[in-house]
Amino acid sequence: MKTAKKSFAYLVLILGALIMVLPFFWMIISSLKTAAEVNTTPPTFWPKELVFENYVYAFEKAPFLRYFCNSLLVTIVCVACTMFTTILAAFAFSRLKFPGRDLLFSLLLSLMMIPFEMLIITNYTTIVKLGLNDTLIALILPFTSSIFYTYILRNFFLAIPDSLYYSARVDGASNWRYLWRVMVPMSRPALVTIGLLDAIACWNSFLWTVIATNTKEVRTLPFGLYAFMTSSGIRYERLMAASTIVVVPSEASVMPLSDAARLSSVAADGSVMISEAAAQEKNAAAGRPTGPGEFRAQNDPAAPKRCRTFFQSQCDGHSTAVGHCT
Repeated sequence: MKTAKKSFAYLVLILGALIMVLPFFWMIISSLKTAAEVNTTPPTFWPKELVFENYVYAFEKAPFLRYFCNSLLVTIVCVACTMFTTILAAFAFSRLKFPGRDLLFSLLLSLMMIPFEMLIITNYTTIVKLGLNDTLIALILPFTSSIFYTYILRNFFLAIPDSLYYSARVDGASNWRYLWRVMVPMSRPALVTIGLLDAIACWNSFLWTVIATNTKEVRTLPFGLYAFMTSSGIRYERLMAASTIVVVPSEASVMPLSDAARLSSVAADGSVMISEAAAQEKNAAAGRPTGPGEFRAQNDPAAPKRCRTFFQSQCDGHSTAVGHCT
């Protein structure tokens, strides 16, 4: 009975995978057909002759390599800026104590009810006044922060025990050091997820690109594909070739990032503890006292006497003590 359930589950997964892969397969196969064969009824499952002239025509008609580089640059910069601002904002709203923190965060969350389309005119007016219209900066600037991603990461930060923060502060670590040495490594699954979502959104951005750009030099792939479709007419084999050029790079980049998200979720809980154990071994080999290790104020002999907290963790069978009482 158990084997039958497992076989049925695998069958469902295989069917689902085939359904998901079929459109991509049909797009690639159609791009290799002739104009007569792509319009044949009933359609042929495999082309009689592989025709690569469609790709040659697509590259000659439109600078897809330039579009690809623009999309890649805009996506990388947008993701980097969004990740940086999201990490800082999430840390401020989860760890720092200041008047009106919860009220300010609630007001920011309420902005999520406003769709991006309502802000296009305001954003465009701002870009024009700054003299950034028809530039790559205009495609990056409106997407350097996100309250939605801040909300996701803030909830992840709140799940990290407060004892780690207080131990680090007592042992002399600043908020900046604690954020980048503890919270960010422990939040890798959430950060990879946010990076994936933001990268897909930036890569597929179309409406703002149409409004903010005028020349081919600053077009991205989605807008370039649309311009190619309108200028080349309805030639499905050519459209499929151009679509393959646009889709395949994005899909190829998402798969390794998905694997990275899965692996980071496995290792996130123990990454900080492993680095702490290594720091303790290093201190012991050098003849220095071990303990809080990474956050010990080496130049302050009174720091260990103030307070030492105890935090015990298990990571892959290795027991590591972040601190101890004396």
